[in-house]
Amino acid sequence: MGHLKHLVIPKFKEGVVVEEIMKGMEKLVSELDTVKSFEWGKDIGSQEMRRQGFTHAFLVTFQKEEDFTSFLDHPSHVEFSPTFSATIEKIVLLDFHAVLGKAPA
Repeated sequence: MGHLKHLVIPKFKEGVVVEEIMKGMEKLVSELDTVKSFEWGKDIGSQEMRRQGFTHAFLVTFQKEEDFTSFLDHPSHVEFSPTFSATIEKIVLLDFHAVLGKAPA
């Protein structure tokens, strides 16, 4: 099995300053050795009909499921979660073992 991926696709409430939330997320993942990598980005302009108000995506990679569980239970994550949740109107969360279809160049 591949690495465990934690994909978060939020629809932020109106008026949320996403950059402030990102500072908190980047601080959180930098403190945790169980996080193998963290990536995020903003939609580049998909048709509103298709993105349905979801504007950002976050991808956290873990070596194994135990690392993901440790991340969820870590005091820093537990402390940050209510702050993040308060900014969200809707959210899609997917946790999956990655299957490599093509290796990076």
